[in-house]
Amino acid sequence: MEPGSYARHILAIGNDAREGKRLIRIEPLEFGQQVAIAVEVKLPKTTLLSVSTKTGYIMCGALDVGLLNTRLRDRGILAGRAVGVQTIEQLLEAPLESVTLAAEEAGIRKGMTGREAILRLLELERGSAA
Repeated sequence: MEPGSYARHILAIGNDAREGKRLIRIEPLEFGQQVAIAVEVKLPKTTLLSVSTKTGYIMCGALDVGLLNTRLRDRGILAGRAVGVQTIEQLLEAPLESVTLAAEEAGIRKGMTGREAILRLLELERGSAA
């Protein structure tokens, strides 16, 4: 599948019959010739949001960066957290409130936007493919 064709392939799963809303949405996001995957999960009273690449991800405030930095530190997870976001676009535009130690080592910093972090992750992906 060519990168330009991803935008047509959006997966929406489930319906809340009372409100007519999708429960899970998975959508490719194009960044030049590369693609990240956005996932939105509607839960009672909250929505989980993430954008991931092959090398790492950003997520809404539900992400436990402390856990990733302590109990899961040996995994070297590249991740960042933005708080107060309610949509994928807000997640991409918001400054990261915290990032994992591995993400810091890879050049992803607290305060950079989610979009900047995804671009850095995609840059790392390109570098590892070379």
